[in-house]
Amino acid sequence: MIKHIVMWNLRGNTPAEKAAAVAQIQRSFESLRGRIPGLLYLELGVDTSCIDYACDVVLYTEFDSQASLDAYASHPEHMRVKDEVADLRIARHQVDYTPTEFSGDKA
Repeated sequence: MIKHIVMWNLRGNTPAEKAAAVAQIQRSFESLRGRIPGLLYLELGVDTSCIDYACDVVLYTEFDSQASLDAYASHPEHMRVKDEVADLRIARHQVDYTPTEFSGDKA
């Protein structure tokens, strides 16, 4: 399994503008459910901390393999969503990783 996390800071000078951007991102990514082979899990979260260094939105996804994540990157449905949300963001951060499990023992 590979995990793909993307975080954005959104455009908007008012809470209403940011809320509209969040709603569009939610609609766009929700539309991917069941359309991308190998996409096992998709979750979108909106920041509630309101601290100055926090991102506004996070996308958390799990894929069955690196090959599935690679295919997702150029999948037509994903490309459509990227186009829909591209102008809504001012910054983007990404991490892709294979989970490392640690023992439950505490030192």
